[in-house]
Amino acid sequence: MTDAMQPIAISAKGVSAWLENCQILHDIHLDFPKGQWTSIVGPNGAGKSTLLKVLAHLLPHTGEVTLLGQSLAHLPRRVRAQQLSWLGQNEATADDLTVWDVVMLGRLPHQAWLGVPSRTDHAAVIDALRMTQAWDWRERTLGQLSSGERQRVLLARALAVQAQVLLMDEPLANLDPPHQADWLMVVRGLVSQGITVISVLHELSIALHADQMVIMAGGGILHQGNCMNAGTHRALEAVFENRIAIHPLVNQWVALQK
Repeated sequence: MTDAMQPIAISAKGVSAWLENCQILHDIHLDFPKGQWTSIVGPNGAGKSTLLKVLAHLLPHTGEVTLLGQSLAHLPRRVRAQQLSWLGQNEATADDLTVWDVVMLGRLPHQAWLGVPSRTDHAAVIDALRMTQAWDWRERTLGQLSSGERQRVLLARALAVQAQVLLMDEPLANLDPPHQADWLMVVRGLVSQGITVISVLHELSIALHADQMVIMAGGGILHQGNCMNAGTHRALEAVFENRIAIHPLVNQWVALQK
C-alpha cells in the first residue's frame, strides 16, 4: 500500500469483477498515489486490463472506486470525463476522420452540447499533437496512418482531455523503440505537472521507470511498491517464475530473460 500521508488519486476498496460469469478480480484493495506514475504488470490473465477498465468505470464491479476522493459511481458523467482520461487497447475510430478531428474528440467533455470548439480546445489539441509528434499528420485521415502512427494519435486524444488522471492499457503497442522512449518522456512530463498516470505494460524494463509498480497474479495484488526497491524486483521476478532477472544498467533497472 502507499504511504498514509500520500494524497490518493484513485482508490479501490473491496473490488471484484466478473467477465461472462467468470470472476477475474478478487477483493482488490489498492491506492494509487496522486501525481505519480504507477505501472501495472503481471503475466497474461492476471486481471491487469480488467482492473484498469474498472478504474475507468467501463466494467461493472462490486466494491467501491473513488476518484480524487469522490465515489466514481456517483460522479456526473461529464465531470468524470473531465477528470479521468482513458486510452484502451485496439480502440475503434472511424478511419475517415482526420487526425485533428480525432484528437479534438478529447475535448468533448469540456464543450457545451453542439458547441463550437474554443480557443482553449484548439490550444489543447495543438499541444497534444506536438507532444506526440503527430502534428504533421493533422490533415490526414486515420485510415492513412500506420498502426504506430495511429497509436500516437489516440494518445494525443487522451492527452487533449487534460485530465488529472490518465489511464492507459498497453499504450506502447505498435510503437517502435524510439517512440517508446518518446512516450516515456511524455509521461514523465505529465507527472512533473502533477498528473497521475496509471498504465498497464508488458514492457517490463519501461515499467520499471515508473514511480510505483503494482504486480498482479490470478486476479489479485501480489505486490505494490517503489520501482527502485529490491522487494519490488524480487516480487517481479517471482511472478514470472524467476525466468527474468532485474539488473542495474546506467542508473536504471532493466528486466532481462534468464
